[in-house]
Amino acid sequence: MTGKVFNNRYQITERIGIGGMAEVYRAQDNVLGRLVAVKVMLPQYAADPNFTKRFKQEAAAAANLQSPYIVNVYDWGQDDGTYYIVMEFVRGSDLKTAINERGAINQRKVAEIGSQVCQALSVAHGLDIIHRDIKPQNIMVQPDGNVKVMDFGIARAKNSVMTQTSSVLGTAHYISPEQAQGKELTAASDMYSLGIVMYEAATGRLPFDGPDAVSVAMKQVNELPAPPREINPDIDPALEAIIMRAMAKNPSERFATAQDMRYALNDYLAGRPVNVGNAGNFTSAETAVMGGVVPPMAVADGTAVMPAMGKGGVKPAVSSSGSKNYRNDNNAPKGSKKTLFIVLGILAALIVVGGIAFALMSGLGASGDPVPDLKGMTQEQAEAKLKEQGFQLGSVDQKYDEAEAGKIIGQDPKAGDKREKGTKVNITVSQGAQQIAVPDLKNMTVDDAKKLLIEKGLVPSAGTPKSSDDVEKGKVMGQSPEAGSKVEKGATVEYYQSLGPEGTDVPSVVGSMEGEAVATLQNAGFKVTTDYTSSDSVESGLVISQSPNAKQKLKPGETVNIVVSTGKQATYYNVNLNANGGGTVNASSFSVEEGDSVRITIMPDPGYIVASVIGLDGVPQSGGTFTVPNVKNDVNITVTFQQSTPTTPDPPDDEKTPTTN
Repeated sequence: MTGKVFNNRYQITERIGIGGMAEVYRAQDNVLGRLVAVKVMLPQYAADPNFTKRFKQEAAAAANLQSPYIVNVYDWGQDDGTYYIVMEFVRGSDLKTAINERGAINQRKVAEIGSQVCQALSVAHGLDIIHRDIKPQNIMVQPDGNVKVMDFGIARAKNSVMTQTSSVLGTAHYISPEQAQGKELTAASDMYSLGIVMYEAATGRLPFDGPDAVSVAMKQVNELPAPPREINPDIDPALEAIIMRAMAKNPSERFATAQDMRYALNDYLAGRPVNVGNAGNFTSAETAVMGGVVPPMAVADGTAVMPAMGKGGVKPAVSSSGSKNYRNDNNAPKGSKKTLFIVLGILAALIVVGGIAFALMSGLGASGDPVPDLKGMTQEQAEAKLKEQGFQLGSVDQKYDEAEAGKIIGQDPKAGDKREKGTKVNITVSQGAQQIAVPDLKNMTVDDAKKLLIEKGLVPSAGTPKSSDDVEKGKVMGQSPEAGSKVEKGATVEYYQSLGPEGTDVPSVVGSMEGEAVATLQNAGFKVTTDYTSSDSVESGLVISQSPNAKQKLKPGETVNIVVSTGKQATYYNVNLNANGGGTVNASSFSVEEGDSVRITIMPDPGYIVASVIGLDGVPQSGGTFTVPNVKNDVNITVTFQQSTPTTPDPPDDEKTPTTN
């Protein structure tokens, strides 16, 4: 695609992303001279008339969505069988990248992101448009911290005429239960997906995961997630309640609208009491009887077409108590009460046997004295305690642990188990948190640096990029803590990506066409202003000069001014004619470009002659047409006409009066 121009306007410069259904490219709008993002549908979908019809309908619908938190759609169309959408080019990175790089995000930031996404969804839902693929990959975090929701490419207007199929369109990790089952969707489905996004951002983990898309989707239908605070105890209970209500399995138990969810998040951010109402039971998963094995799918993390689970697969059923179970309707055996009692009897027997085994293993049925609790003691203290109660110290192991070095963190037998006097008790002593030498990341690529830190048991974190005169742009130029420092396992190491030397070289655009010059400078990260002037030596449309000049250094976002030629400016002179009557004076033109010529025509009337001419030499009395060449000044010509004097002929000889003397 690189270098391709769609509809003689959008020139593709580089690929910046790929999803399950489309690729996204950076491009130059050669008409308006601005950077844009062009999303191109993958060929396998472009060949499907259902997808292309959906694409056309929803690209037009997305173009009507106006919100500071939605990526603007400028244009859409098709070129030689390739369908594309032209969108606003957003600087920054997607939320998924931020989560992958940093893990759990500050919970207030999570709430702010959620509130902004809710506002974007309110606009879409107000136009009866459901996004259907809300996920962190579709939420762009800009440099100022605000977000923009993108990719309404599989969104669907509720009133659009599309054939219902058994296919599910979306990303398995984020789709709602009703979406996984191929049911008709409402705005509540977007609420569920946003709840999962906030769950992942607040905990650093997805609530449901699996080896393929179908297994993940089945968990969306059948299982309940662990409460976020079990993963991240620092999460505020109010924020947890908002997230869990958004993720309610029953759409009616979620927030009624995106605006309602936004109000709840804004109350949390403002420190006001948060009322999430009756959000259902989030503490225990419902019993689920799974159906037959569904063929696995390779992709669980991208937008994909999946088989709907309500079509002969896992279907929800309602028990007599109203709670939902799930069964396989295909070949369901019709069991009898006798079979049920047999199964229940076996389960009861297993429970009894298991209880007995547990009692024996835990020492509940053993004789002797209880083993003292040694946890938190030093080895010397434990040895004294054991001796005091008639036991002996056994083996001593050491292990890295968060507990204070030298303190006991484990024992065998366990505290409370009954053992005979003289029994040896083995202990495990903490060595303290494992100390790791921070590796030297300088001059490494960011990917290699992150990989090395993770291998060492450390957590990579991207710091603010900095200029460097000795480290290539894009590589790591510094870190904190410094290389060689000793830190605990799991500590965070911040790395700083190099911006290259102070500022960036301004590229040379003198002599380029205006549009090409603007694109070159913008791609280098600079803003551009343009002035225009005439030039005798530079062709119209070409850049005459630039400021700052090429090779000077500017920081990204600073401005470069270019001066563009409008071509040579012509000079024109006037032709002024004056006559006193008795004839006419005309010119081929009354305005002459410098260096050109003009023709002057002088015509006396009958009975008149040209008496005099000022401004033109060599004009006979009969007039004529004359050329004034290489005009350098105004041409001023004044012509005077006069009547001609008739000549009196001599009389014949016989009429002559004789002369007398």
